[in-house]
Amino acid sequence: MYFCGVMKRKDFLKRALLGGAAAAISPTLAFSNVKSTSTYDKLMERVGFNHLPNKELKTMKTVLHKAATRGHANHGWLDSHHTFSFANYHNPERMNFGVLRVLNDDQVHKGMGFGTHPHDNMEIVSIPLEGDLEHKDSMGNTTVIKSGDVQVMSAGTGIQHSEYNRSKDQQVKFLQIWLFPKQRNVSPRYDQISIQDIKKKNELYQILSPNENDEGVWIHQDAWFHLGEFDNETASAYQVKKEGNGVYFFILEGNVEIHGESLNKRDGFGVWNTNSIAFKAQKDARFLAMEVPMNI
Repeated sequence: MYFCGVMKRKDFLKRALLGGAAAAISPTLAFSNVKSTSTYDKLMERVGFNHLPNKELKTMKTVLHKAATRGHANHGWLDSHHTFSFANYHNPERMNFGVLRVLNDDQVHKGMGFGTHPHDNMEIVSIPLEGDLEHKDSMGNTTVIKSGDVQVMSAGTGIQHSEYNRSKDQQVKFLQIWLFPKQRNVSPRYDQISIQDIKKKNELYQILSPNENDEGVWIHQDAWFHLGEFDNETASAYQVKKEGNGVYFFILEGNVEIHGESLNKRDGFGVWNTNSIAFKAQKDARFLAMEVPMNI
């Protein structure tokens, strides 16, 4: 996410940090009439100036975020790593990648979770990696998401929700991903699917798109997400769907070489100003490719 030309950098650097993560909760959850600053506005005011697309420069551009350089917060009940600035982690050079604003790698301890809290005007994607996470929201949904599922919420005009690990003996690990929407103030919506039937070996398979009738879930943004599981030495390429988009790769397991860069578990690598991105698994690997607009 990148591009707030109307704000002077000096002013931007004076912006206050966002508040901390939501508090831990007990098994009893209740929705409250919470008034807070807009999710969209809070995150937009922190959008950085790094990784701006240069319309005059067509050479492929990249940005590398090694796993060890991510922000980290351990709240006891929640252990979270932040690829981009979030809550009390603030780095002006790590604000976003195009419309991709939040990429949190979360572990929720047994019997704990996020209390009821509001969001608006944000596309929120959750990808469980391990364990089961219970979801409740103000739209009346009560569901459980687990490894092999993908969940999406369009916060739109406003929602409240909670997430809770009801297991007494297992942590929940999941990716929490937020994107700025293409259109503000849409009607809130929720969707959840299993990707077990669309999973493929040694090729990328789509789990999210802008199209309601396409494979995977859909969101209000010109974004495409693909997962891939590749055997050692398998080579392929990602073809960009829409001109002007960039692709952010996040390595879940193993080791992958992308555009000559060797990437390990939980490394992130953004690529833009190109239509095709070659990659090769250097050992058995699993990764997420997130194609997003580079302009907000």
